Amino acid sequence: MSEEQASPVTGADPALLDEPRLMQETGVAARVATIAIPVLRDLGMRLVRVKVSGMNGMTVQIMIERPDGSMNVQDCEEASMALSPVLDIEEPITAAYHLEISSPGIDRPLVRISDFTRAIGHEARLETAVMVGDRKRFRGWIEGVTGEGRDALLKLRRMDAGADEDADVEIPLRDISEARLVLTEALIRESLKAGKLAESQPQEEEGEEGVPRRGPGRFRRDKAQPVRPSGAARKASPGKPGPRGTSRS
Repeated sequence: MSEEQASPVTGADPALLDEPRLMQETGVAARVATIAIPVLRDLGMRLVRVKVSGMNGMTVQIMIERPDGSMNVQDCEEASMALSPVLDIEEPITAAYHLEISSPGIDRPLVRISDFTRAIGHEARLETAVMVGDRKRFRGWIEGVTGEGRDALLKLRRMDAGADEDADVEIPLRDISEARLVLTEALIRESLKAGKLAESQPQEEEGEEGVPRRGPGRFRRDKAQPVRPSGAARKASPGKPGPRGTSRS
């Protein structure tokens, strides 16, 4: 099979699965991400973000999606079953923790170029690692992306610009440390519209080679789930720490 062909197991385009993230974790979260990425790829899924917090003692949140932006509770369950034993073996965290697998949600983090291009026309908040002009924090409407890779530029129309400031700015994607969509009525309407479109079509169709294929998922939500910023999620039950200190599901 050539690199351009879809995987016979997942039906996903390798180029989409391997699209690099522009924002990277550090410390413990980075170790978890390194372990999770190949496991998720085998399932036809991509890592969005890993976050380690002190919630419930310690919680490891792994945010994932399919390349078309779709995700549902069943996908989260499948990913959890695949990731849990690998994390137990690799032990990126030695203390007991709660594992949470979730979709990006409607007000999702933007971590890849494709995330920004799909979000054109929507409002976003972002922060840069270095000063861009005289500031590091921006809020505005995404107007487009030019260029490729980390050299690409984000075109943003600022809604927080002062009277003496230019509202249109270009921000190098390599300088963005965090970006997230703002939950607006327009974003919710688009998500609901995508959900209704998914309801009118079969959840899975047979591809040319008999591979299950999922419908378009631009900020798509699972039709059985209510609209909520946290997205579809699967949480491991607290239970007792295993022999290696990992909270098992």
